[in-house]
Amino acid sequence: MYNTVIFDLDGTLLDTLDDLTNAVNYALTEMGMPSRTKEEVRRFVGNGARRLFELAVPDGIENPLFEETLGKFNEYYGAHCNDCTKSYDGMTELLKWLKERGYALAIVSNKPDFAVKELSRIYFDGLVETAVGEREGIARKPAPDTVLAALKELGRNKEEAVYVGDSEVDVATAANAGIPCISVLWGFRDRERLTLNGAENFAATPEDIKSFLN
Repeated sequence: MYNTVIFDLDGTLLDTLDDLTNAVNYALTEMGMPSRTKEEVRRFVGNGARRLFELAVPDGIENPLFEETLGKFNEYYGAHCNDCTKSYDGMTELLKWLKERGYALAIVSNKPDFAVKELSRIYFDGLVETAVGEREGIARKPAPDTVLAALKELGRNKEEAVYVGDSEVDVATAANAGIPCISVLWGFRDRERLTLNGAENFAATPEDIKSFLN
């Protein structure tokens, strides 16, 4: 039934939380602002870097130093997005398994586009055919635009696709794109929060994703 799998990145394929937390706190500290805990950053991520900093910076976007702080984050994270990041256990093997069986694979993320493409190249080169991040001219998740852009690049239809993510943003994105969502339970949100936001299909391990597709 399905021949295409679109993956979220942070919290789904890669554990990026340490690098994100370090970059957030670098920017905040440079601007004389209080740092944030790892758990705070975990709650803040999922809606792109600008939303992350609306939550992390005191007074959010109303802070006169907001744009400069966000700029420092983007600069630092661009140079340090792979210091501590690692692939979740079994995910590279899952991608290889899918690729061997003819599935088209893509990554769609609200992370800045440059970082999505760089991390995709580092970890999944030769496996993932297209990687789409947040960039000007395309609405970020939960709008369906990035998913539809990935499908267009792959030459596949949404009726053939399934989306895999770890957050309520991913559940909404899949719904808005008109494709089913598999919510992984090893990422940045717990099952209770996912269920409250409409998640219906869960994967506790990569093997559960195979079972869904079969």
